[in-house]
Amino acid sequence: EHVLAYTSGLWETLRGERVLITGGTGFVGRSLLESVLWASDALDLGADIFVLTRRPDAFLANAPHLAGHRAVRIIAGDVRSFPFPQERCAFAIHAASEAVGLSASDAWTTIDTTVSGTHRVLEFARQSGGKLLFVSSGAVYGRQPASITYVEEDYAGAPALGDIRSAYGEAKRLGEVMSVLEAHQAGFGVTIARGFAFVGPYLPLDAGFAIGDFIRDTLSGGPVRVTGSGAARRSYLYAADLAIWLWTSLFRGVSGRAYNVGSQRDFSIADVARVVASAVTPAVPVIVEGTARASEPPQRYVPDTRRAELELGLVERINLEDAVARTLAWHRDRAGSAAGRLA
Repeated sequence: EHVLAYTSGLWETLRGERVLITGGTGFVGRSLLESVLWASDALDLGADIFVLTRRPDAFLANAPHLAGHRAVRIIAGDVRSFPFPQERCAFAIHAASEAVGLSASDAWTTIDTTVSGTHRVLEFARQSGGKLLFVSSGAVYGRQPASITYVEEDYAGAPALGDIRSAYGEAKRLGEVMSVLEAHQAGFGVTIARGFAFVGPYLPLDAGFAIGDFIRDTLSGGPVRVTGSGAARRSYLYAADLAIWLWTSLFRGVSGRAYNVGSQRDFSIADVARVVASAVTPAVPVIVEGTARASEPPQRYVPDTRRAELELGLVERINLEDAVARTLAWHRDRAGSAAGRLA
């Protein structure tokens, strides 16, 4: 309902049309699916949503209300080689991603999946001639200098080439270049969404995301543990706002233009832990394991989102405290439903 309230004027663009979503079973993809299927039902859009997944059976088991929806058309395959839908799609969202691990082989997998997958999606976009949204990442900027409070789209930084963890950001950078070049040559539209940090339903609690770890610790009764000093600063956009930003970027974003997607309201990681821990009654304890050094400025990962606000009217509407409360409630409801099925 929140998404629909702030996107109501967008959906006529999708009436009777088709959209392909890669990465449709991940955090970003499911946020998109929840919102587009709700809008499709509420407005009787008659749209078809093609969802690419490597594991259709797992998708159906984990999210039957999405996988089994009348508008959903599942495509089984790998993003690097998936079969194209026979029907023309007016829109495509390339959200498939492969997070980088700590080994060289993991880094190669990330690069291959991102670059080869983007090449395949661009082949499809060229064939369909519709508009593409390339879901990129704030990782393309590399390490944000302490002197920059909010990183804007024109910042010319880049990931550190000697760091294996830079593979993800470098692959996304190349994906952006590929998308803009191909769109220019083939004559279709492409908009780039550079995502930062998010929270909400479907965010994995075991993937090393700080806020996911804090939510997991809180659900288990605490304590919430902060490894390191907790001085690094992050901002979090809630999943429903994320969906609003991505759909708006697809339908109204300027072709060839990149938009930061995230919140400008930043917190220290330690304060994020305290927000999560205090969202339950009674609050659970927080343990910060390290100590910040006064001589070292905190590392930042916070976007400047003025372009999205000025050009597309996009703002954060659900603050962190409310976002955490909603996410905790979703996980509790899900756990309760699972327990009920087992009983």
